[in-house]
Amino acid sequence: MIRFILGRLLAGLVLVLVISALTFAMLYANSENIARRILGQQATQDLIERKTEELGLNRPLWQQYGDWVVNALQGNFGRSWFTGELVSEGVSNRLIVTLTLVLGATLIAAIVAVVLSVLAAVRGGWIDRVVQIISIIGFALPGFLLALGLVLIFAINLGWFNATGYTPITEDVGAWSRSIVLPITALALGTVSVVTQQVRGAILDGLNRDYVRTLRSRGLGLNKIVLKHILRNAGGPALSVLAVQFIGLLGGAVIVEQVFAIPGIGQLAVSSTVKADIPMVMGLVLVTAIIVVLVNLLIDLSQAALNPKVRM
Repeated sequence: MIRFILGRLLAGLVLVLVISALTFAMLYANSENIARRILGQQATQDLIERKTEELGLNRPLWQQYGDWVVNALQGNFGRSWFTGELVSEGVSNRLIVTLTLVLGATLIAAIVAVVLSVLAAVRGGWIDRVVQIISIIGFALPGFLLALGLVLIFAINLGWFNATGYTPITEDVGAWSRSIVLPITALALGTVSVVTQQVRGAILDGLNRDYVRTLRSRGLGLNKIVLKHILRNAGGPALSVLAVQFIGLLGGAVIVEQVFAIPGIGQLAVSSTVKADIPMVMGLVLVTAIIVVLVNLLIDLSQAALNPKVRM
């Protein structure tokens, strides 16, 4: 098991290094253009050259990347070129908000998807058809359209929740919950559709297995078989899908955070990219890559716990 974990960690480390190196090369390839973006299009060539030297952009690219890696390993990701804010503080403050949305959406999606999948696979009939229709609609509708529809119905027309803005939980728990319910719902709907289809298919496949027929012949109830045996076997594929959806939700949060004006890493990524705030963009890329690696590692460990063959 230790070799299993170490192998996954090593592969994750290589992935993070490759992603950071490629991103760094693409962002820092044209140093003159970087300085011009910071100073503005009216800046003289002399000012551009001095700014390039001040930022150390006149050095070889490999040397710049090496210095960035050394500083990053020490927790120093630099400062924003436009606000002067420490990149580590800017990313960490907004990361908490985004992870709250994504984790909440993933948890809700997992619970709802399992319930709908069991009902659809075991009951069948009109329940299965309704679940299928809901899944197709939820999968087909774009995230921004879902978000706008939720705002229109539940925030503007009914006034149950906040239309935009975010309140930290440390300030007011009630206001915090009202500010995150709609964003989490908008993120979760699409995920519910995908996970429901996967789990439903796994349950239907499990119901046709020989061991299920054997258990039924011994008088074991269908509900108990599904909950105790089939769902355990379906857990592996479901976890894999949830991991992919979780990573996808990090990207989907960009749209949701823009619609609901929530200060997460999605909103920060958009503003930093538009301004060409490269230190902030690099910090966001690195943190996102690390999250992806950790999520995949947790899923691998969960898969190994559910199925010992994976550890081999």
